[in-house]
Amino acid sequence: MKKLFAEFFGTYWLVFGGCGSALFAAGIPNLGIGFAGVALAFGLTVLTMAYAVGHISGGHFNPAVSFGLWAGGRFDAKELVPYIISQCIGALAAAGTLYFIMNGQDSFLGIDNTKAGAFASNGFGAFSPSGYSMAAAFVTEFVLTMFFLLVIIGATDKFANGKFAGIAIGLALTLIHLISIPITNTSVNPARSTSQAIFAGGEPLMQLWLFWLAPILGALAAGFIYKNVLQNHEN
Repeated sequence: MKKLFAEFFGTYWLVFGGCGSALFAAGIPNLGIGFAGVALAFGLTVLTMAYAVGHISGGHFNPAVSFGLWAGGRFDAKELVPYIISQCIGALAAAGTLYFIMNGQDSFLGIDNTKAGAFASNGFGAFSPSGYSMAAAFVTEFVLTMFFLLVIIGATDKFANGKFAGIAIGLALTLIHLISIPITNTSVNPARSTSQAIFAGGEPLMQLWLFWLAPILGALAAGFIYKNVLQNHEN
């Protein structure tokens, strides 16, 4: 249960910090943090929680990470479902908190799910921030999740300097967001995508399938690549 609570709190912080920065701080004229600030916020959430609770649960905070670590032989299959449920509940709880806070603003008129990025949701086509196609979105999410998992698995390898793993992982997620916010609003995390899509509803919810399929396939590919191609099997 301690592991599951750690995954709940870690994923809550990721969604609250990352999506919260996009909703509250990114678009303020002249003072907003912009794409770069949002990218940094997502990276900082993972970096801080990796050191706070990573020693308890492994610090996944993302169903794709759990799948990737399983494929890489670093995670037990029987723990996949409990971890993913905890991650999704944490993400939904954070989204609920964000929605409650948004309702505290006098000018808030509800979520407009006819626009790209509604409630920090992910999307493609007309719901991509810059109008990228479904195929472009799929390849982006697949490739970036694959490299994210390669960083995670490599940085936490027994031959790596584990003290700095959280920094490498946090910076990798920052870089991923710098690349892909204009394309898909950046998922690489099905739990994060699910929480925002459920609250947004409409087309963002209809497009959610891609933000489960592409990240998980990318993560599985990374796990198999690291295990069979990159891993140092020396004793």
